[in-house]
Amino acid sequence: MTSRGAGPALSRKNYRLSTEPEKSKVAGIVNSRLLNDYLHRVFTSADGNQPAAAYRKHLTFQNLQEHLDRLLAEENGPEDSRDQGAEGRLGPSTVVLDHTSGFEGLLLVDDDLLGVIGHSNFGSIRATTCVYKGKWIYEVLISSQGLMQIGWCTLNCRFNQEEGVGDTPDSYAYDGNRVRKWNVTTTNYGKSWAAGDIVSCLIDLDEGTIAFCLNGISLGTAFDNITRGAGMAYFPAISLSFKESVAFNFGSRPLRYPVEGYHPLQDPPVADLVKARRLLGYLKNVIHIGIDVTEGKLVEKDTSMWQLQGEPTVLITLAHIFNYFSPLMCKVYLVEDVLMTFLLSILERGGAVEAHPLIQQLLDLMWLLMEEYEVHECLKQLLMSLLRAYRFSPIIPDLGLQIHYLRLTIAVLKHEKSRKYLLSNVLFDVLRSVVFFYIKSPLRVEEAGLQELIPTTWWPNRFTKEGKESKDVKEESAEERLRRRAYERGCQRLKKRIEVVEGLQVQILKLLLNNKDRGGGEASRYIFLNKFRKFLQENASNRGNLTVLCPPEYMVCFLHRLIAALRFFWDGHKAKTPAALSSDEAYVPPQLFYNGKVDYFDLQRLGGLLSHLKKTLKDDLAAKANVLIDPAELQSVTMDDLDEDEESATSAAQSQRPSAALAIGGALARPGWLSSPTLGRANRFLSTAAVSLMNPRRPLGTLEKVKVRTLSVEQRTEEDIEGTHGNEGLLLGRPPEEPDQPITENSLLEILDGIVMMYNLSVHQQLGKMVGVSDDVNEYAMALKDTEEKISRCPKRRRDIHEELLKSQKVFSEKLNHLSRRLAWINVTIYSKEKMQDIYWLLRVCIRTIEHGDRTGSLFAFMPEFYLSVAMNSYSALKNYFSPVNSMEELPGYEETLMRLAAILAKHFADSRIVGTDIRDSLMQALASYVCYPHSLRAVERIPEEQRISMMKNLLAPYEQRPWAQTNWILVRLWRGCGFGYRYTRLPHLLKTKPEDASLPSLQKPCPSTLLQRHMADLLRSDRDLAPSFLNSVLNQLNWAFSEFIGMIQEIQQAAERLERNFVDSRQLKVCATCFDLSVSLLRVLEMTVTLAPEIFLDWNRPSSELLLRRLAQLLNQVLNRVTAERNLFDRVVNLRLPGLESVDHYPILVAVTGILVRLLVDTDAQGAERATAVMLADPCFQLRSIQYLLGHAEPSALAAAAPASEKRHFSLNTYTEYISTEELAKVDKMLSHLSEESKQAAATTLPTSEEDLCPICYAHPISAIFRPCSHKSCKACINQHLMNNKDCFFCKATITGVDDFTKPASS
Repeated sequence: MTSRGAGPALSRKNYRLSTEPEKSKVAGIVNSRLLNDYLHRVFTSADGNQPAAAYRKHLTFQNLQEHLDRLLAEENGPEDSRDQGAEGRLGPSTVVLDHTSGFEGLLLVDDDLLGVIGHSNFGSIRATTCVYKGKWIYEVLISSQGLMQIGWCTLNCRFNQEEGVGDTPDSYAYDGNRVRKWNVTTTNYGKSWAAGDIVSCLIDLDEGTIAFCLNGISLGTAFDNITRGAGMAYFPAISLSFKESVAFNFGSRPLRYPVEGYHPLQDPPVADLVKARRLLGYLKNVIHIGIDVTEGKLVEKDTSMWQLQGEPTVLITLAHIFNYFSPLMCKVYLVEDVLMTFLLSILERGGAVEAHPLIQQLLDLMWLLMEEYEVHECLKQLLMSLLRAYRFSPIIPDLGLQIHYLRLTIAVLKHEKSRKYLLSNVLFDVLRSVVFFYIKSPLRVEEAGLQELIPTTWWPNRFTKEGKESKDVKEESAEERLRRRAYERGCQRLKKRIEVVEGLQVQILKLLLNNKDRGGGEASRYIFLNKFRKFLQENASNRGNLTVLCPPEYMVCFLHRLIAALRFFWDGHKAKTPAALSSDEAYVPPQLFYNGKVDYFDLQRLGGLLSHLKKTLKDDLAAKANVLIDPAELQSVTMDDLDEDEESATSAAQSQRPSAALAIGGALARPGWLSSPTLGRANRFLSTAAVSLMNPRRPLGTLEKVKVRTLSVEQRTEEDIEGTHGNEGLLLGRPPEEPDQPITENSLLEILDGIVMMYNLSVHQQLGKMVGVSDDVNEYAMALKDTEEKISRCPKRRRDIHEELLKSQKVFSEKLNHLSRRLAWINVTIYSKEKMQDIYWLLRVCIRTIEHGDRTGSLFAFMPEFYLSVAMNSYSALKNYFSPVNSMEELPGYEETLMRLAAILAKHFADSRIVGTDIRDSLMQALASYVCYPHSLRAVERIPEEQRISMMKNLLAPYEQRPWAQTNWILVRLWRGCGFGYRYTRLPHLLKTKPEDASLPSLQKPCPSTLLQRHMADLLRSDRDLAPSFLNSVLNQLNWAFSEFIGMIQEIQQAAERLERNFVDSRQLKVCATCFDLSVSLLRVLEMTVTLAPEIFLDWNRPSSELLLRRLAQLLNQVLNRVTAERNLFDRVVNLRLPGLESVDHYPILVAVTGILVRLLVDTDAQGAERATAVMLADPCFQLRSIQYLLGHAEPSALAAAAPASEKRHFSLNTYTEYISTEELAKVDKMLSHLSEESKQAAATTLPTSEEDLCPICYAHPISAIFRPCSHKSCKACINQHLMNNKDCFFCKATITGVDDFTKPASS
């Protein structure tokens, strides 16, 4: 079938043919008798009866138009129906939302004035038409399920930001979010609504009642005896909170759920409707009736296989029909009611879409016989109607409605010319076509038929106290096993049905990704690529603008379908090109990130801004990748950056004023995702704010020009992407490290890159959100189990308690039945094994991409940050979100993938090529989480030794000038399980409380790594500079953290002691607890160092050992004195047990200090113990009672004072026998007796020192050092510590060149 552009066009204005016989022979027109019979059979009268041949008029193509005019005029008759319908109604015949005066608050309204998005606390808007008698109906398509009140109001109703429809007299509303009805007061009514539902609002002004329906099911009369009479007319109205969105149907489209006796507010186009149906009947007749020219008679034809085989008679007949039919097909009501219904009826016969070529033939006819603008409008309205029907169809058990609409969408998109037009102008520009790939989740499982599909429900009910499913419990009972298997069979039935829909969705994408349909222009895939990139740009650049963002639940489904389609084409290319890679080895080559062929908008690169990288790495680009940066481009890039900075600064300043920011929001050139399911361009911004940048009362004209960076992708062609001979397309600038082998088609690489970006934009966040249903099931299961246990223990005489418990049991069981069916749906659509494999495939793609990028050296900096984010997040999703249903361990190559990811984290968390603080923090957090779990820690131990040692060296870098808390936490996790009393998962005093989330990394059982500890010990011993710099930084941070902690608890204590009611800021409590946790973890790192490499402190041949030991002793004594003093500050704050300070207790900090002391004083050789003891006792802060406190030996004075309150227990390590072994306790005893003995001897031998001989800095030690050249004096400890950070003399500020030992001369 030729298209209009291919040959002479049939003009609708004049295509009557000559009657000359030779002309008819040439044209192939059949003889006049047969033509007359044919035309009478096609164009039957309204009653369907054909007059007898003798009485009927002879028809030819010359008088056919006149005959058609007469037939169509018969149909239209008197137009009394329209007048009758208008009675009882006031206002324009076309009903829309009143955007000039009928609103309150901030609202975004669509171009068609039927869709609205709330942009303030509680905005309200009404329609332009009201009713005062009769029965009326309108429909509301719910796009988001939040807080809205939908109904009717009068002109007198005055709304504000707190009161909306239903909150004033003479306004009535239904609220499906809270399941209530509103008319000044409120009561329970109806059912809860969900996104994708349709609410019908009915008013009967003859009886004075208002009712509502949800998806065609009546919710009953909501209000009766409503006010009627003179001056009382009711407008459709809605109030909606921020971000909520709906679309209205007042009758501009066929009502989805009409109710008998009720009229839509807007009259249907009755005359056009009758005409269109009549013309469609003629069209069907043409398809049914064939002409057998050889026999000279008419024959019935099989419609499904009908083809227009160049028969002029049929073609001219069709041209006459389309002359009338085409203008009608530009109207949305007629497209939906007539054309879509007819096309759907063709597919109703079943079979594959390919088995119905009639739809392709009809589309050919439309392109041939309709004006181009008419075809465009008709296709646009048809796709809109299909999308609306798909999105707002209720879920039924076999998903039949969704399948029906998807099949027609496939049939339309199979037509090449229609597909290309829709791709170029409609699918992404006007429609939110991603909706086609979404399968909505039913909120009300009963209506979705899940009870029939999954008759038996089941949920895991074997839980530990932490709420985690317990593995090591007795076998499930026979009854439980039967229930579980029945539930799993139900889930399988559901899965098969959903897979049918998913298969159709993938088919749509395969059509859009077709790269072989080059007839008449560019192949579909390249049009799709450019639109897809723009779609990604909008979602990446408008993170704050919710009206443009694609909702994350749509994005998840789109991602999975796109992966399926991509892998289909990727493996198809591999089959044709054996040298190429299979989709299992897919990755994105590094040259895409720097050759400028793919636009990454303003997304952050690993090395910073692109303009900065182009300047600093231009030589590397030229040398390695042969990519030359034009100096002029560098200059323009710099200027662009300045302009953008200015623009972003002004927009940031404007965003301080909410009305201004919203006014800018009105300038969106794209449909609002949340708003109407039609065009949805949020181009009208309505505001009743007192101060606004624009006058909301005037209709909006063209908006001021906004500078937008144009996308280079818009101009790209197939050649730019795929490349040709001598042109590598997207792969320009291959670095020498990259293998010279084909990967796949370049266009597929760009789609793969887009998929990774999509995961980063919102898919990961949605995967985490949907786990909430599983958590709810666990909570209810625990509550049910608890209730059942209480019932079994309830005494028989307490029937009242027994009945209440039975009621609770029933409520929990019903909720669990509902949730377990909903969870089945979510597990099939989001967490199924196939979806898990998709995310795993994506993880492996990211790992390979990062590995290839890493090999390029400095060019690695060009990689966008989101590749590293997706690698970390997808692993996290596989581990945490999919695990209840599917185990990650079953995935192919799981161990190797884990190891490769570990290598990436170990290498790049301290990579100098990565400059972004956020991504560096994320890498560090991911590594910290990695070392908390045994299987991932083993993966870290399996990476090459060189990388392991490099990782440990980076962890031991000095803590100054970098975020050190995470790296310190990593070292602590590697040690946990080896330290003194450090084998606990949760602190002893917190065991009785339930953890917020038992799966948190910090709540995992200890799993120390002796291999990595050994690397750490080797590094500290071998590198003479590394150990002192690392340990000094740890001691500095400990000093800071503990000092901050003490300062804060002083403030908290003062606040608690005030008589007036006081309030301690929860943030202050959180910071206080964090400082305490940091102090404990720093002490544990010191314990780890002292244990693994004691010589750093005790071998005084090392230059800094004595100084380090003195500093350590000083800090340990300070901590002990602060924590162990009787009735001290620490004691009092711990006993307050404030929420937020749960982790603050004696045990964690005292066992950490004890561990260090035991290692220095007991678990070492005699010389080491002697040195450590001398330093401890020499410290002026040392108090023996602090050591005695550890074992519960209180001071005599304290015991006497505490005699009345004998119930108060003193802290003692002896009470923690489950946490501290007897061997460890024996060492503490030994240490106490050793220190007691040594301190007595020291006290006996110490000679009194005159004040003149004491160090003038600390007044604790005698003077022992003299400075060169200024000859001032102090003790060695003070000057050594001072020289670590400063080279100036304490006293005269002269630069110190050397320090000599000082001994007081005997003569003095």
